[in-house]
Amino acid sequence: MKTTDKAIDQIIDKNIVLRTENMTMQFGGVVAVDNLHLTIREHQIVALIGPNGAGKTTAFNMITGVYTPSSGKIFLQGEDITGMKPDKITRMGVARTFQNIRLFKDLTVFENIIIAKHFSMKSNVLSATLRLPGAVREEKRMREESEALLERMGLADVRNDIANSLPYGQQRHLEIARALATSPNLLLLDEPAAGMNPQETEDLTASIKQIQQDFNLTVFLIEHHMDLVMEISDRIYVLDFGQTIGKGTPGEIQNNQRVVEAYLGVDDDAEN
Repeated sequence: MKTTDKAIDQIIDKNIVLRTENMTMQFGGVVAVDNLHLTIREHQIVALIGPNGAGKTTAFNMITGVYTPSSGKIFLQGEDITGMKPDKITRMGVARTFQNIRLFKDLTVFENIIIAKHFSMKSNVLSATLRLPGAVREEKRMREESEALLERMGLADVRNDIANSLPYGQQRHLEIARALATSPNLLLLDEPAAGMNPQETEDLTASIKQIQQDFNLTVFLIEHHMDLVMEISDRIYVLDFGQTIGKGTPGEIQNNQRVVEAYLGVDDDAEN
């Protein structure tokens, strides 16, 4: 039986994790993001790059529900999530990190992970308080999964350390681990290599690739370190003053003169 064009489109659409249509954010008279069209497919690593103030973090904030777009739509696995609250979007399988690390700095490494695990807990507060069998089993499972995650992220040896006492690179890995603790399908990383030295950045590059494979994830990241972006990205979108000035494979972006002029020649360590 011959597959119709419509059937092919439906099969392709099932592989689309995130799609935006004309996504726009305006603050007063300033258009921070202008008609952004994104398509991110299952298991891809996609990067969003651009000069300072290009609108990258604003785009992340719309996708994760921090901002409601002024216009346009956002679809997560085919479902319209435009304007949904951040907690609901998280429960739908989206997790993110931030450019400025946002850990529970006065809690231990393990406590940071288990708190994130509790976000997806199915037992209600009453069941947990009364220590009902189902809640006890779920708590045990979450603790075991948290321990395994710390082992996987190389943080098991510091599980009892206060988060704020960790070296900067380990704090970055802990933030990623905390995001992974929510069991996401789509992981958004906002400048994960910010503030890292070259060796830490190289280690992070390998870690992101391995995490994507091990956890069967789709990854969407903002990053200024071009070596990292070019090495791990399947596809790259480039913003400048809120407008898309380029999109394609790393090779296509490297050869896009408009992109080179707008961005690739600047200091990789520039702040967002």
